[in-house]
Amino acid sequence: MSRLYPELPIPGVAAVTVRGREVLLAERGKPPSLGKWGIPGGAVEVGETREEAVVREVFEETNVVVKPVELLTIFDSISRDDVGKVRHHYILFEYLCEYVSGEVLPGTDAPDARWVSIDDLGSVNIMPYTRRFIEKVLTERGLL
Repeated sequence: MSRLYPELPIPGVAAVTVRGREVLLAERGKPPSLGKWGIPGGAVEVGETREEAVVREVFEETNVVVKPVELLTIFDSISRDDVGKVRHHYILFEYLCEYVSGEVLPGTDAPDARWVSIDDLGSVNIMPYTRRFIEKVLTERGLL
């Protein structure tokens, strides 16, 4: 199924991964939000659980191995074209993940990836709602 003008919503996952006072971020290599920075993630593939998908997607984008520890939220990400037709529709499962191992190396879906200090999230072109979400999660857990 095409991700552009899909017939059905596409399930996706993303990971807020914290290591010390840093959060793992990746630059988006595909629409929507091409070139913006956010938390690593992508579409769930047929036959895998959401947790398997988040581990795979984070590794594919960053070379970092994570362990999902908590489902943080579920939300719809819908964008429409100029005539109102749905261009993208994802149902996103956002996880808090624990860093397990690996050095950051950007993957095929992410032109760049890095650990960013939670005090310096403005140093990358991060999507505003993603920054607010990260800050909310970190504040609720006493990390910010």
